[in-house]
Amino acid sequence: MDPTRAIWIKDPLGILADGAERGIVVQNGRIVELVPKGGQPSISAVFFEAGDHVVLPGLINTHHHFYQTLTRALPAALDRELFPWLQALYPVWARLTPDALNLGVTVAMSELLLSGCTTTTDHHYVFPAGLEDAVGIEVAAAKRLGIRVLLTRGSMNRSQRDGGLPPDSVVQDEDTILADSARVVAKHHQRGADAMVQIALAPCSPFSVTTSLMRATADLADKLDVRLHTHLAETEDENTFCEQMHGCRPLDYLEQCGWLNARTWLAHGIFFNSEEMKRLGKARTAISHCACSNQLLASGCCPVCEMEEAGVAIGLGVDGSASNDGSNLMQEVRAAFLLQRARYGVGRISHKDALRWATKGSAACVGRPELGEIAVGKAADLALFKLDELRFSGHGDPLAALVLCGAHRADRVMVGGNWVVMDGAIPGLDVPDLIRRHSAAAHAMQVG
Repeated sequence: MDPTRAIWIKDPLGILADGAERGIVVQNGRIVELVPKGGQPSISAVFFEAGDHVVLPGLINTHHHFYQTLTRALPAALDRELFPWLQALYPVWARLTPDALNLGVTVAMSELLLSGCTTTTDHHYVFPAGLEDAVGIEVAAAKRLGIRVLLTRGSMNRSQRDGGLPPDSVVQDEDTILADSARVVAKHHQRGADAMVQIALAPCSPFSVTTSLMRATADLADKLDVRLHTHLAETEDENTFCEQMHGCRPLDYLEQCGWLNARTWLAHGIFFNSEEMKRLGKARTAISHCACSNQLLASGCCPVCEMEEAGVAIGLGVDGSASNDGSNLMQEVRAAFLLQRARYGVGRISHKDALRWATKGSAACVGRPELGEIAVGKAADLALFKLDELRFSGHGDPLAALVLCGAHRADRVMVGGNWVVMDGAIPGLDVPDLIRRHSAAAHAMQVG
């Protein structure tokens, strides 16, 4: 595709933008014009007829664990809360190999693309022997598929022998973690508004890393000017652990470690009190809401309205495919909408709120203001959905239908002006072969 050639995405059935009733024009990877009702593009452009499509900004996934696609619905982990769930799965994840990881991340990214996701994060923190270049494997897969990524170099250095949950075989020492974090950033991190691959640093959680590593990682992120990510306030068990281990609540501990700032976004954020929410808002620390995972593990419900009232940006994350158990961001939008509607009522939560969390809110989480919105100058990252399935028959408002009627598969997806999903498929991807090889790798890990 010639990037200099303007494309008019013409006359959409619906679009999440004001003043773009006749569509948008994209060129050189950017949105260059909104075409209002009764208008025409001001520049010469080929057109893509979008009369059957609802157009959204590309959805942004702010929390995931790609490798967990290899342990979906694992019998040993069913019907468990977070800590025993982790204890059941860590021994299986310890058998992760480079080939298995490649298949796992390819499945996760493909699912995400097909659900309308154009940018995704990943939190990879298990490093058994032989998997030292896990982030490099993920970068290669993202480039093959054409998805925009913010990959985190995760870490754990507190294993079972130190009072933590993970087995000794999947953790690394602090010096190894910090040296490799610097290497990964130097090798893969791209800067600027057109970046396709970025890196963040992401110790797993307060109960799997030392205070020394938390502080050193914050210092390194500041030095390298990259973002920070971790799990926080996901369960009451975590609060109890922090109070027993560190003598304070998780957010106090985070601040003591130098993490409470605009560089940081946190997964879950369920158990913050009102004073802590105000501190998060003042620090411009964002939260990734993971509705499906929180429901499956019965962890609780992120108080998004109070968070936003306190100035906290809220994004959406599908979380791991062993606690969701999928990688479908459009379904996550609906799950978040229903969960928060049930909590707050019809007067406070609408379908547009859920779409906003997955777009502009998620863009704030990943520090990419050029993403998540259909506006002139923003990246040409778009998700186009058809409403031609039985689930949509009889719909009224097209945007509302996407959320209320349960859209789950995009017909077209554009990243940086390039079509990466066409007619509901990823060009060149042999899905049956991928499923066969991925399933075989999952079985090999699970049986040991």
